[in-house]
Amino acid sequence: MDEELRSLTERLRQESRASPAFEQLVATDDLDALAAVLTEPGQPLWARELAAFRLGLAGDRRAFESLVLLLNHRDPPRCASAAYALARLGDPRTARAAAALATNELRVAYALQPVRLLVDLRAPEAVPALITTLQRRLRPHDPYRRVALACVDGLGALGDARARPVLNEALAHPVLAEAAVRALGRIPKQR
Repeated sequence: MDEELRSLTERLRQESRASPAFEQLVATDDLDALAAVLTEPGQPLWARELAAFRLGLAGDRRAFESLVLLLNHRDPPRCASAAYALARLGDPRTARAAAALATNELRVAYALQPVRLLVDLRAPEAVPALITTLQRRLRPHDPYRRVALACVDGLGALGDARARPVLNEALAHPVLAEAAVRALGRIPKQR
């Protein structure tokens, strides 16, 4: 069993109190049954999360909307599992959705996983979204340092020269300076 699936299963087994419905969702290989959970009214969040995650791993795009909603959830483990499934889903809308979530200032507290997902996807939207998000985090007393650090690390991993100016700005922030030096070192020198 995939480690991420095992972790999610353990967490949701507790949340569902190991209900028979949970065990049935874990055991089924019927993608239509899993997709039905996403559209049936009255389904608990744990059931929707499990169904969307399993569909995402199977490459079934019916999971897309549910996974994007979970990517922006207030519960960090839900965001992380959604990001993992979205990275494997193969839906071309994923990068655009992750970029929109990463750059949404009203939801910046939940931007960590969308930022990490953009780096994993290495999509054209990644560098502009990470630059925008990091620029906003460089304001004095910004409380979202983990998001800023994820942007710095991600921009280094992506190695795109467009990130050089914002990474140079990040050098002035003690919390980000070391990571910014590493990130700048990963960007190929211009000739």
